[in-house]
Amino acid sequence: MKKNLLFTLLFVIIASFARADGGMWIPLFLGQNEAEMRQMGFRLTAEDVYSINHNSMKDAIVLFGSGCTAELISEQGLLLTNHHCGYSYVQSHSTMEHNYLHDGFWAKSLDEEIPMEGLTVTFLVYMEDVTPQILMGVTDDMKDSERQLAIKDNMQKVILKATENTGYKAVVKPFYYGNQYFMFVTETYSDIRLVGVPPESIGKFGGDSDNWMWPRHTGDFSLYRIYAGKDGKPAEYSKDNVPMRPKQFFPISIKGVEENDFTLVFGYPGTTRQFLTSDGVNAVANIQNPIAIQARTIRLDAMKRHMNADPRIRLMYSAKANGISNGWKKWQGESKGIRECNVVDKKRQQESEFQKWVESDRNRKAAYGTLLQDMRDVYSKYGNHLQQVTFINECFFGVELVEEVVYPYMSKLFGKDNITDEMRSQIAAADKSFRAEYHEPIDKECFIELMTYYFTSEKPENIPSSLRGYVKDKETVRRMMTEMWDRNGAKAPYFGDGEKYRAFIAKATPKQIAKTESNELVAMYQAIFSQYAAAVTLYRSENTQLDKYYRTYVKAMMEKDKDRVFYPDANLTMRVTYGQVKGFSPADGVDYVHYTTLDGIMEKEDPDVYDYQVHPRLKELWLNKDYGRYADRNGQLPVAFIASNHTTGGNSGSPVINGDGHLVGTNFDRVWEGTMSDIYYDVDRCRNISLDARYFLFIVDKFANAQNIIKELRIIE
Repeated sequence: MKKNLLFTLLFVIIASFARADGGMWIPLFLGQNEAEMRQMGFRLTAEDVYSINHNSMKDAIVLFGSGCTAELISEQGLLLTNHHCGYSYVQSHSTMEHNYLHDGFWAKSLDEEIPMEGLTVTFLVYMEDVTPQILMGVTDDMKDSERQLAIKDNMQKVILKATENTGYKAVVKPFYYGNQYFMFVTETYSDIRLVGVPPESIGKFGGDSDNWMWPRHTGDFSLYRIYAGKDGKPAEYSKDNVPMRPKQFFPISIKGVEENDFTLVFGYPGTTRQFLTSDGVNAVANIQNPIAIQARTIRLDAMKRHMNADPRIRLMYSAKANGISNGWKKWQGESKGIRECNVVDKKRQQESEFQKWVESDRNRKAAYGTLLQDMRDVYSKYGNHLQQVTFINECFFGVELVEEVVYPYMSKLFGKDNITDEMRSQIAAADKSFRAEYHEPIDKECFIELMTYYFTSEKPENIPSSLRGYVKDKETVRRMMTEMWDRNGAKAPYFGDGEKYRAFIAKATPKQIAKTESNELVAMYQAIFSQYAAAVTLYRSENTQLDKYYRTYVKAMMEKDKDRVFYPDANLTMRVTYGQVKGFSPADGVDYVHYTTLDGIMEKEDPDVYDYQVHPRLKELWLNKDYGRYADRNGQLPVAFIASNHTTGGNSGSPVINGDGHLVGTNFDRVWEGTMSDIYYDVDRCRNISLDARYFLFIVDKFANAQNIIKELRIIE
């Protein structure tokens, strides 16, 4: 039996001297980066960042909800994160009478803080390399199914041992495509309350127009508080709960940042794919992204047209539009960066060099000789299935009525012989809740334009045969889709009419439900979902095969380039990245400085454009230059800055730390020209965008006059 010999190799790779040209480092091993960090201006130690034996920065970092980062900034459990990270929670508590999104909210006492139902924050207790335990009994000659079963069994044993009788939870995640495994033991708090959020005109200034762009002037922050039981342990919401007393919190510096200053970002980056081959990069840039971008353009155009016309609809659709637009704009920048940096060609060159290395040794040729060709063979089929899945996800399931009404009806009622009263009531309740936040004219426009895009742009052979009658010119398809939508409320099950639909499902027999097969939307759903299910099955199978090949490819790359630093891809686990405050030049004749100021907000002001409306109180403070102690040495009020930290989704809300361990900013975005950093990091054009701590404090202090909050903080002059 062959033994897995990768443990020593991986340890050497992780322990190698790092380079500040990208990287999301495992904090457990940060000691190996310490020398370089010190050269760049870090004046603490790796133990101050992450320690097993004493309190450290990691104890002030939380996973906020399920996809952002937040940091503790007071000894009373006060959390700082991005405005957009808590956006949907704030929206859920906003009404036209108390519109916290539009007007902002500032609790003047603990009693005024608003519980955010469903919001959790999670602390990392510790992480551990458990590769030997997880790969125990796993051999190179195992079938893949046997390997996965063995790994799953080993994971369960490791997790049980770590969490038994502790109150903690744990997860084991693969790194380097399953060449290494780490366990993360965590503690979660569920009583989280809103403390403060600026109005949208500050917290979302610039909107989609400025999203992913530099220069940026968004006050993207919000404040929450963690509550615990009187014993300090996590507890469900109760009026008797008390503010949590953290092990560690960040002092906030108002000294500011200068060009080339050291910065460190600590948080939970979501997903990167740095090891993709040229075929993988091509699939992202030239198949998946263009389809998704066009489909989301259609949806956003419809939403914004109605949102701009009616404040009630703006409140209703703000979070929905945010969820769609973030990826929409990011993917545009990602594809642009891939093209302009010639990433596909660079990957091909890398593969050519790899193949030469393989061919130069008999043993390597036996082990890896056909690896790249095997991957290309899978990608040749994968691309078409990716296209089908993306078209259906973004077009058909991009229609709210399909996703929220037709899908539950088809999956839970249609074709079922036994329908209980509980099933009916659950679907009816969900439907009523959905329609309370639903504007039919938006969805009608989306349905017509999305399905027109689908039937006129997807390959005819990828469209179900029963629906190819809709493959016509755009105007004809648009007319046919309009007529179909207008009819969908008049025939059982009456999808377009909430009251009729709920009345139907309350009483319809399985036989009556079966007869709705003649409904056009039901027939379309059946045909498209059948096609979708088949494509997804093949797509997932190909992904599984590719993951297996990538596991071997990454292992081989590590053998080939023993002196190269290989950091693992992001996977929503705690990481550290560091860099320097730097401007950049994204195009010929374009040079950006590293900071923006309040003056830039006033230059962008446009009362006729919602995203560029300036709050009267903010304008008054600007006119009077009433910046207090937060102005820079030139008398300007800083708003944001950029640096060369390698960040991605999930780093939203991450603290930006200076060389002394003080918080100087809060990460909230990347520059558009560098969003390809999830696949290819270019230190010359990739920049993270952070809110300057001085602007955050200015808004809390001078704009909101929330002195109760200011008094909680430890501010370093």
